[in-house]
Amino acid sequence: MRAAASIRHLDIEVRERPDAHSLVEAAQVIGVRPADIVKTLVVKRHDGDYLFALIPGDRAISWPKLRAVVGVNRLRMPEPERALEATGYARGTITPIGSDRDWPVYADADIVGRRIAMGAGARGYSVFVDADALIAAYDATVADISQPLPEPGR
Repeated sequence: MRAAASIRHLDIEVRERPDAHSLVEAAQVIGVRPADIVKTLVVKRHDGDYLFALIPGDRAISWPKLRAVVGVNRLRMPEPERALEATGYARGTITPIGSDRDWPVYADADIVGRRIAMGAGARGYSVFVDADALIAAYDATVADISQPLPEPGR
């Protein structure tokens, strides 16, 4: 991961962290707001290719919005073993930084202008990076691709 970041001139900070059982706990453990933890979702396209969707931790992916931005009718989350094959990372650790393949990156507009924490490619670690630098390094498409998390019980 560090070598991949260096090649793209990304300044990253990798930190070891204890496991957390919720987004709020994870944010407290690493000292950020829940919105500053960014989930990297690997998404399978209907043609068999993949993409990365970067979504703030306090929000959920909006499938209709993402499909509209990508310009396709069908997208889905792949099985965990397919996500591992596509990226080299297990679910929960996925990041575009150092992925086995340079899949297109779609970043939710809410992450712009922030320093974010995200998966670091291995359990027990987080990587901190400037979202704007990450977006530039991966020529990411920035768009509104998220929605509020559903309320508990709904």
